[in-house]
Amino acid sequence: MTFEMNGTTYETDEDGYLLDLDVWTTDVANHLAKIEEVELSEKHWDVINFLRDYYKEYQIAPMVKILIKEMATKNEMQKKEASKYLYELFPNGPAIQACKIAGLPKPTGCV
Repeated sequence: MTFEMNGTTYETDEDGYLLDLDVWTTDVANHLAKIEEVELSEKHWDVINFLRDYYKEYQIAPMVKILIKEMATKNEMQKKEASKYLYELFPNGPAIQACKIAGLPKPTGCV
C-alpha cells in the first residue's frame, strides 16, 4: 500500500505501517495521525519521541508495559493511571496506534 504527501510516495504494509523507517518526518506523523483520527498534542509527541528513541537504541518497539512504566515515571502517576492516560491519547491501543504514527513497525505480539 502507499500514500502520497507533498509529491512523495510512502510505502506501507497492509496495516498502514511505514516500510522504510528512514522516510518518517513530523509531517508524515501528522498525516498518519489524521488517518488514525488522532489530533497530536505535546503529550502525544512525548510518547512518539520516547518510542522513536527506544527503537533507535534497541531496534524494537517497547512492550506496552515498558511504555506504561515510562509514562508513569515521567508524569509522576501510578501505572494504572498511565495506562488510562495512554489509551486516552491513542484509543486504538497505545502500542499499535502510537507506533504507527511514530513510523515504527507493528509491535511484536500485536495482531
